[in-house]
Amino acid sequence: MTLICAVLAGNASQFIFPSPEAEWPRFPEETKLVAHAPDAELRDMLSQIDPARVKQIITKLVSFGTRHTLSTQDDPNRGIGAARDWIASEMRTFAKKSSGKMTVTVPGYTQQVASRITFPVQISNVVARLEGSVDPSRVYVISGHYDSMNSDIINHEDDAPGANDDASGVAVVMELARIMSDKKPHATILFAAVAGEEQGLYGSAFMARTLKSEGVNVEAMLNNDIVGSSTGAKDQKEPYVIRMFAQGLPTTLSSAQTQQILRIGGENDSPTRQLARFIQDVATNDATGMNVQIVYRLDRYGRGGDHSSFLQQGYPAVRFTEPNENFAHQHQTVRKQGNLQYGDLPEFCDFNFISRVAKVNMAALWSLANSPGLVPIVKLNTAGMINDSNLSWNAVKSSDVAGYEIVWRQTLSSYWTNVKAVGNALSTTMSISPDNVIFGVRAVGKNGYRGPVTPAGHPSYPYFKQG
Repeated sequence: MTLICAVLAGNASQFIFPSPEAEWPRFPEETKLVAHAPDAELRDMLSQIDPARVKQIITKLVSFGTRHTLSTQDDPNRGIGAARDWIASEMRTFAKKSSGKMTVTVPGYTQQVASRITFPVQISNVVARLEGSVDPSRVYVISGHYDSMNSDIINHEDDAPGANDDASGVAVVMELARIMSDKKPHATILFAAVAGEEQGLYGSAFMARTLKSEGVNVEAMLNNDIVGSSTGAKDQKEPYVIRMFAQGLPTTLSSAQTQQILRIGGENDSPTRQLARFIQDVATNDATGMNVQIVYRLDRYGRGGDHSSFLQQGYPAVRFTEPNENFAHQHQTVRKQGNLQYGDLPEFCDFNFISRVAKVNMAALWSLANSPGLVPIVKLNTAGMINDSNLSWNAVKSSDVAGYEIVWRQTLSSYWTNVKAVGNALSTTMSISPDNVIFGVRAVGKNGYRGPVTPAGHPSYPYFKQG
């Protein structure tokens, strides 16, 4: 840092500091990191997302009257059972063009009486699995919840249209499943419509627990919940912004792991935060037409969502939600009071906005699934008093890796700013003091796709081992 000291009359000194925005320490200009642009294949897929189809999905889900978790499951036209069966039927239609790559299941269980569950009820998820062509054991999940509620959390008889919350999220999932069903992502993608969210995240908790108990390597989960409107309660309009909530320190850490994070200054480098940075990088561009606004929180104040179920199992997960909510159109019995219409109705949805949110999700999913995935372990040798940074890492177990890149940033920066390619090496020395920056490593595929960053020495990554 340059410090200019001018000696003035009377031996007084005036200190002039650089602007807070000045880059420090200064890095070589050629190492500047640039955002990833979507390739021709991804752009073509993005162009197929259809607002008319999004509208059809939401309108159909609303037509079931109520999708309350406790509503009827044996009526073909009304209730959550009819909605479940229709979603599964549509997903199976998509799967027919996949040449066997996509399969559809309806896993579930009987939930006994519990919080917001007044009698035993079947909780059923609809899951379309698109098998990975290169690394099928690496899995990515996208979800929306298809249950709904009105003003009374246990009222399962009266209408609860749930157009925005959360037919909009289900529409995103189903539209992506339709378009991607005949594609060949390198890793596996699960397209999930889950139940029981409004009663306490029952469906997503069941799904996340099942995946964990089976040892499934879920490297990311994207939750779409209330993504239906670009207009807020005060008529704020942000049609090209979507919020993405990203938790900080994982709740699954041990005390020793938390202390390690504090020692290295890694409070802002959890797997979920890295996932959020990755998504913003690949999904904020002209092809999606959206700005992804990262919010460094688990969720909105006093609210919750299905991504929490995956976070509790140690999986990285984020939540997408519209930028300005209108609570007159969430969890409200349909009615009119004065000039104000209450109820979560399709007329308050912006189908072009939802389609752009779907593009954000597609850009993220496709980029994740076609990357080599996370580098499992990255170590920074800090032994002794040294001014260089000695990094080493474990190879990604994939035949698709072309090489690796070192990325780094100032400790006060939220985003990676610099990058250096190191080929197929599994170690390198950087002539930058380890005390001044945060380092990470990412894998580069033969197709040019890059995986999310694994920060050096961070103990919340899947395969990290002390020492």
